[in-house]
Amino acid sequence: MEVWGTLLPRVTAAAAVLMEARSGKVLYMKNGHLRRPPASTTKMMTGILAIEQGDLKEWVTISQKAARVGEASIHLTAGEKLRLEDLVKGALIRSGNDAAAAVAEHVGGSEEFFIYLMNKKARLLGAGNTLFQNPHGLPAQNHYASAYDLGLIARYALTNEVFASIVRTRETTIRGSWSRYLRNTNRLLWRYPWANGVKTGTTDAAGKCLVASATREGLTLIAVVLKSHDRYRDAETLLEYGFQNFDYYAIAKGSVWGTVKVANGKPSRVTAVALWNDVFILEKDRKKDLRFKVNIVSEVQAPLRKGENLGFLEVFKEEQRIGRIPLGAGEESRKLGLIERLRKLGEGLNDD
Repeated sequence: MEVWGTLLPRVTAAAAVLMEARSGKVLYMKNGHLRRPPASTTKMMTGILAIEQGDLKEWVTISQKAARVGEASIHLTAGEKLRLEDLVKGALIRSGNDAAAAVAEHVGGSEEFFIYLMNKKARLLGAGNTLFQNPHGLPAQNHYASAYDLGLIARYALTNEVFASIVRTRETTIRGSWSRYLRNTNRLLWRYPWANGVKTGTTDAAGKCLVASATREGLTLIAVVLKSHDRYRDAETLLEYGFQNFDYYAIAKGSVWGTVKVANGKPSRVTAVALWNDVFILEKDRKKDLRFKVNIVSEVQAPLRKGENLGFLEVFKEEQRIGRIPLGAGEESRKLGLIERLRKLGEGLNDD
């Protein structure tokens, strides 16, 4: 099977996705919407919710319930106090199930309400094949996610610099009643030079799972592999496929695409700028195939607000339109007063 003349990669994973981080464009998919147990990749949602909803500097008292959560652990003890930030690190870096449970209890007020927040966030992100029953990913009935959904969650979470900084950390130390050394469970951070996240997961039901991110030459890719026989090789294979075969063209919010005259305005011309960021994924070395068509008004009346609509930019790849970006005023233009308009009229007469 080929895409754009390129042989697709082969991976051992039961389900896999390769996604470009900024646009969300899928570059490869294998059973991408299949619902599967996500194991500890669940903790991506736990971590981003804690960062967004909690105060990372707050002290958290560990409950007996959280301390008793088994399997992967940072060995919390009931009554011990740690900062929320360190518990998030324990969950994301060392994959501590006890840390994830403690985070959920503290941020949500109860684990049950935190799980409600997790599922609400998943729906907001468009993760329609995801349902969480706990904050750590231990096996539970009707606890599932798809490879595509995990890519969506990772894509969103990586836009938060606190989250991104934690998941790219190889080693660190946190402090509670005693100091704990944390070594990241994601071995890709050592074996793949461009890797910068995200989260491992392993249970008997889920198999070996990995959500991996990497950045090379400004392009960030997210690879998700679920129930893989070799998750690190599978992730590397997908990431290399993406970096070797795809490129991008970014249009930045605020970039200038023309000017428009403003009648009776000061200034008398304003720039027409892109109103949002956009990125277009292309086959390697095909940027030359892009064409741009600017559609803006020739003149508007003052007053004009900054950001007010002036038209749009169309992006074409050969003859196919692949994007449409609104253009707006890059600056405001106030309406000239009567005296200013008369003076301007006089200057125009003098020019004759």
